[in-house]
This record gives sequence, structure tokens and C-alpha cells, in this order.
Amino acid sequence: EVQLVESGGGLVQPGGSLRLSCAASGFTFAFHPMNWVRQAPGKALEWVSTISSGGSTTYYADSVKGRFTISRDNAKSTLYLQLSSLKVEDTAMYYCSRDSRGDSRGQGTQVTVSS
Repeated sequence: EVQLVESGGGLVQPGGSLRLSCAASGFTFAFHPMNWVRQAPGKALEWVSTISSGGSTTYYADSVKGRFTISRDNAKSTLYLQLSSLKVEDTAMYYCSRDSRGDSRGQGTQVTVSS
């Protein structure tokens, strides 16, 4: 059974940082590109970032480029997202997913950016 378990969310002030983690199991993690997607209250699911299976290639939505960093540790079957220079508009539930649409996402971790 495929499982994706996100953690690391929380309440942070604007300009702050957080590191999200996603523990994967039930499939060969190292063979799959991985994604982060997010959903803000009342809005559609939004793709945030993608990383290649080996970790050498990354892609970012324009809204987070230069502020967020995706990475992975294939030995630990874990995906990460470093969030920096956070803005109020980054408030959302963040999900890791095997596909960029978020169809195969985990249960999510809440990130709230507020002063």
C-alpha cells in the first residue's frame, strides 16, 4: 500500500521559515519523481514543485521560485520542502504527491503564515 505522510507544518510569522517532510512507503521511492502541491482555503489545488527521481532536476511554480527548495533523500525515502521568506498567501495545506496534479497525495500538513 502506497503511503505518503507529511509533517513539519505550523504557524509562522511572515518572513519566517519551515521545513516540511514527507515519508514515503509502499513503492520504490527512488524510481519516482515527486511533487509538492498545496491548497489554500477556498481555492483549487496548486502545484508547487517537482523533483526528479535522482534529485538533480527541480521545478518550481513562479509564486514560490527563489523562496522554496525541494529536495529528497532516497536512502530514507523522504521528500522535503524548505519554505523561506514566507508570505501570508503561502497559507495552505501542503501535500506531497507522486503526480503533479495531486491525485496521489498524502493527508497533508497545514502551514499558516500570520502575524
